[in-house]
Order: sequence, then structure tokens, then C-alpha cells
Amino acid sequence: MLKQKTIKGSFSLKGKGLHTGLDLIVTFNPAPENHGYKIQRTDMEGKPVIDAVADNVIETTRGTVLAKGEARVSTVEHGMAALYALGIDNCLIEVNGPEFPILDGSAQFYVQEIEKAGIEEQNAVKDFYIIKSKIEFRDEETGSSIIVLPDENFSLNVLVSYDSKIIPNQFATLEDMDKFKHEIAGSRTFVFVREIEPLLSAGLIKGGDLDNAIVIYEREMSQENFDKLADVMRVPHMDAKKLGYINHKPLVWANECARHKLLDVIGDLALIGKPIKGRIIATRPGHTINNKFARQMRKEIRLHDVQAPIYNCDEAPVMDVNRIRELLPHRYPFQLVDKVIEIGANYIVGVKNITVNEPFFQGHFPQEPVMPGVLQVEAMAQVGGLLVLNSVDEPERYSTYFMKIDGVKFRQKVVPGDTLIFRVEMLTPIRRGIATMKGYAFVGEKVTCEAEFMAQIIKNK
Repeated sequence: MLKQKTIKGSFSLKGKGLHTGLDLIVTFNPAPENHGYKIQRTDMEGKPVIDAVADNVIETTRGTVLAKGEARVSTVEHGMAALYALGIDNCLIEVNGPEFPILDGSAQFYVQEIEKAGIEEQNAVKDFYIIKSKIEFRDEETGSSIIVLPDENFSLNVLVSYDSKIIPNQFATLEDMDKFKHEIAGSRTFVFVREIEPLLSAGLIKGGDLDNAIVIYEREMSQENFDKLADVMRVPHMDAKKLGYINHKPLVWANECARHKLLDVIGDLALIGKPIKGRIIATRPGHTINNKFARQMRKEIRLHDVQAPIYNCDEAPVMDVNRIRELLPHRYPFQLVDKVIEIGANYIVGVKNITVNEPFFQGHFPQEPVMPGVLQVEAMAQVGGLLVLNSVDEPERYSTYFMKIDGVKFRQKVVPGDTLIFRVEMLTPIRRGIATMKGYAFVGEKVTCEAEFMAQIIKNK
């Protein structure tokens, strides 16, 4: 199983803010397991900390703005995209002002500094949210949509469309996060000339220039108005008849704008708070719909706080019934595990098919057959026993015995025809023959029961 990651050391980046024009310093620091992303305003009294999650986004006009109380930080998406794409789970970010520096309008400097600082693997397991069915969010007014489909990894397809002859339609894809550094990180933010005056009137893009944004001039205006706008932007006068891209550095890719939109999607979805496995298809995305979708995903995750393991009945088991009998002493009618479909260093997934011929249904209950909860816990413990015994030499010489059961909860009935899937993991390493485990039983996507238990491994006489 993949482990959580943080950065090995701190690093800082300096630059001006895109919207405020202020000189800013942002510092990325290592953080402990299960910390997530947090942003601290070091210039404010008490140095308030904001959890970098979608629920704390208060504005999405020309960037993602996070806030908690009086503290707010904007233009966080490029830094968040770099962290997420490089697999960083835990990071404390300090900033001495109300936004991250815009740098060159891309995420490439964040990526470079993360790699220089180094990435450190932690002990806690990375908790993915696995997409098992289509989830969709649409904005009928703008025509924007974000769809996520099941996929083995996190991948993205982004399509942009503008009423513009310069960039009418573009698309970008990213199949592998390892390619983010070379294919996406260097793509810069962009703005249309027609948007500049309204943005300036709104008090935004005070720090914008041709070094930190691609400017697109696609609707001809009078030379006089074009010159006035150039003066406001503090750039030389240009020919108003010449349409196209205006920037000091030429385009890195023909579809750089679409690639930057893909970068923004990653940065905004990093605020879901948990990495996902799924394919994102974003049509005409923007910070507003990105955030709405991220909020919807957070609700989805809360509804399924514990996900059932993926069970493909066509795949060969890791342990069949014969191997199970070699490890466990249980026999009919008390062998309650049919097969093991997955096993790792500290976890195991087992299956029990419930048929109407189970002997306990004769008396529990004749008119309404229900699997006794105590037998669900027993089956869960047998799966845990397989995890333990599979790690010792000569397992047939050992047995496991219950010492304690805690936190048992039963959530729904288990009846004939159900397939019980158990996921059991070690809470602590085995010490002095004592194993402490946490287990869940599922039917489909629903948890039927859960329990924590302690067992002792004893050599048979």
C-alpha cells in the first residue's frame, strides 16, 4: 500500500502577488502524518491557520480564495497543484500576505523547489477515495461540466472553448501524474485583453504583467484605447491591428491555455482533502465549477467514509479454501472464510458467501434467516487470523485466540444471497504474540459491521 508523503525540508519562494501587487514570501514546510494541507498567515496577529479544503473557499473570481475568520489567502491553486501532482499529502504553508506570489504564472517553480527539498515517505497509509461509478456536476448557465469516471489512477481530460479566433477550442490530457512536471507544470495563466480593464476596475491583477501571464488580444480596438491600456499595464505601445498572443516568452505549447486549465483543475481538486483514483473529464472548467465539484466530492466522501474493497469475482484468489485450511484450524460448520482476494504487509481482504444452507439459519431465524452478528465478528477475526498466521513459519503449529473485542457496531442485516467482504488491518505491529486489529464487513458498498479486536498467537502443544 502507498504511504503518505511530506517534503524533507522547508523552502521559500518570493515574488509579487497577481492581484495585490504586494511583495510576498511563501514557505512550504514538512508536516506530520494526517495533517493535510494547511496555510498559515504569518503576518496576522495570532498567525491563524486555514485548512486548505474546498469548504473554506469563499471566492473564485480570478483564482481560488481560502478563508477562515479574518484570514484569507488567494491564488493558491498553482502551489496546491504542484503538491498534489507530486504526491505530497502533508504540508504546512506559511505566507506573509493575502495571496501566494504569482511567479511566472505557472507551477514549475513550486515543482522545482519540492524536488530540491526532497520527498519523504511517512508511516501512515495514503487514503485514496476510489471512484466506482460516474459522478457528474453541470452548470447549465455556463455550459461547464466536470465528470469523474472509474479509473485505476488519477487522470484528466480538459476541453476549453472560447468565443475567440485565437483559442476557439483546445484540449489537454494527462494520463500519468509523473508527467506533470514536464507536460503541465510550465503552462502559464492567461487573460484576454478585453478582460483587463474590468479586472483592474475590480481591484484585481495589480501585479499582472507580460512576465507572469499570457495576454490574448483577439478583438481589435482603436489604437487610442489600446495605447491607454498599454499605459495602465506599463508596457510599450503596440499595433492595435495585430491580433494574437502578447507576452515576452513565446508559447511553450500550442495548447498552453488548455494545459493551464488542467493545472487549475488539479489545484482546485487538491482541496477535496483526499487523493482520488478516477478519470476527470472537464469541459470549459473554471475555478467556480471546480470548487463546486470539489465540495460535492467532499460530501460524497463523507457519505462513504469507509469504502468497500474492490471485488472482482473473475480474479483468482490469493488464498483458496485449501490454503485457508492449512492456516486455520476451523472446520465445518465453523470455517467462515471462503477465500482471500488481497493481502498486504498490514491488511487483508477476505470473502464469505452466505447461502441459505448455512447451519445457523435453522434456528436464527426459521421464518426470517439472518446471520448472527457474533458470527460476522468471528468471520472477521478468522480473516485477521489468516493475516497473522500467513506471516509466521510453520503456521500449522500456531493458533490465534480472542483476548478483547471493542467498538462493535452492526449496521444492517446479512441474509442468504449476500456476499460478505471483510477488510482487516493491523492497528499496531505484533508484539509478544499480541495482534491488535480493526475490521469492517461489507455487503456491496455498505458496512454491515465493524469491530476492533485483540488476539494472541499461541504455539500449539
